[in-house]
Amino acid sequence: MKLVSTRGRYALRVLIDLAEHNEGNYIPMKEIAARQGISLKYLEQIMPVLMKNKVIEGASGKGGGYRLNRPPEKYVVGEILSLTEGGLAPVACLECDAEKCERIDDCRTIGMWKKYKDLTTDFFNGITIADLMKKE
Repeated sequence: MKLVSTRGRYALRVLIDLAEHNEGNYIPMKEIAARQGISLKYLEQIMPVLMKNKVIEGASGKGGGYRLNRPPEKYVVGEILSLTEGGLAPVACLECDAEKCERIDDCRTIGMWKKYKDLTTDFFNGITIADLMKKE
């Protein structure tokens, strides 16, 4: 089974932080790192992925930082995890860019893996950043 890496978990924490501190201004990465207990070096790896995929927007210089570019309820966890994890397929043959497996026609387990992928995809696509902002 594919585990969600630190990168995926931290990306979700960053988005929750940006949503909770959203006052329309850019939030410096240093503040996010301090509140979340994440090293700046690690955030410097995550933020470009989120920016490149238009999940967040950033500005440099005085008053710069990062902010959400849409409301928290428009951020789906499945989207964020797919971007940061490179997909959520439980087996290599179900990854988006996978070559067709030569054993697919005789594979006794492919149906199970497809159902598992569908379950996890549906689960994560049913949760938003706004949902995660609520304390259980």
